[in-house]
Amino acid sequence: MQKLLNNLIIYQNLKNDTILKSIAKAVKKNNFKKDFVEDVYKSAHKLLDIATVYGFNNNLWKCYVAYLLAMTETPFTLAAERRGALNGSVNELVKLDLKQIFALYNYDFSALDKKLPAPIFEILTNYNAVQKSEAIVNMSVSEKVIRLMKEMDKATDAEDLYEVLTDFYRVYGVGVLGLNRAFRLSDDGTLAAITYPGKVQLTDIALYDSQKQRLEENTVAFLQKKPANNALLYGDAGTGKSTMIKGLLTKYEKDGLRMIEIYKHEFKFLSKAISQIKNRNYRFILYLDDLSFEEFEIEYKYLKAIIEGGLEVRPENVLIYATSNRRHIIRETWEDRPESVNNDMHSADTVTEKLSLSERFGLKIGFFRPAQNEYFEIVKAIAIREGLNIADEDLFAEARKFSMSHTGFSGRTAEQCVRYLMGK
Repeated sequence: MQKLLNNLIIYQNLKNDTILKSIAKAVKKNNFKKDFVEDVYKSAHKLLDIATVYGFNNNLWKCYVAYLLAMTETPFTLAAERRGALNGSVNELVKLDLKQIFALYNYDFSALDKKLPAPIFEILTNYNAVQKSEAIVNMSVSEKVIRLMKEMDKATDAEDLYEVLTDFYRVYGVGVLGLNRAFRLSDDGTLAAITYPGKVQLTDIALYDSQKQRLEENTVAFLQKKPANNALLYGDAGTGKSTMIKGLLTKYEKDGLRMIEIYKHEFKFLSKAISQIKNRNYRFILYLDDLSFEEFEIEYKYLKAIIEGGLEVRPENVLIYATSNRRHIIRETWEDRPESVNNDMHSADTVTEKLSLSERFGLKIGFFRPAQNEYFEIVKAIAIREGLNIADEDLFAEARKFSMSHTGFSGRTAEQCVRYLMGK
């Protein structure tokens, strides 16, 4: 097995994988000693950990090799992501690698199992996993890897494997960005996958149909590589602004949409984040939730430069969608008004600078608190969706009473009300 790894050229990073290295080491030892058995058991433990995270089943070894191939970013795999099968001499080198990988994928562990106290790999290659919910398993990765493994099982040689892999890279992508759909920033500004993103549906949002239509039209244009605008969703709290943006990701993930959640204190990493995604074959929305700045905060200057006005042009595969309770995002005071008396000799310029951030969003959509009858409409829609069996008269009475002890009429209050009634 070690020889197979050592002969890799394009995929040579596989030989540094800890699980492959440890199993190759155990196979190479090929003798029944305590440390040999411990190495195999540690490798099996790591394999089971990965299988638990991604919900792998049946042949865990093949699932893991398929996972590594789906996650390996090289100049070849990134080019295949954009164009599929490639021309040129690189193909010959890739196919040399795939001969080794084909043998690795179909490796026979029976001889190794005979030297162990128990047939570990016979169990791992015929594994019956306990079914897990999507809240535990990263289904975004799992479904794609399992699909790749099933196609690899049909391959009879390296030529077939080449077709399978290049087609997979073209359709699903490669690496963390290809296999996942939602991301946040790490402490150093690098992208980290959100392992268990929720599956909010656009249909979960009642009432705000015109707002939904405008945002969807802009997003579809973006996905189709047509001109599209950065969007600011502003207005009252609890009206579904954030839910609507999250719902877009659920609906359009299969069309190549990806989303990166960025908080205000991370704006200094905006340029670094964009540099990681600008040449990839996906469409990224930078999601800035509950965006607002006090007058003493200056992080908005980073955002202004990225949206429009910086020397580096924002890539065409990146848009910014923000939510805010303030239309102008930055808190204004009476002292900002030109007629007020303050120490700023050019107060009009101060106002212009503060307003200029919101003006950089070409699409601005307002969300406002519903009237009482609209609030009841939202409550009823949520109750039907959740299967709450209650007469309309009783439901509306409870909804009215609930709103009085909470934040008034809003979609959030409606959601909380139905949840409360379901728990009674």
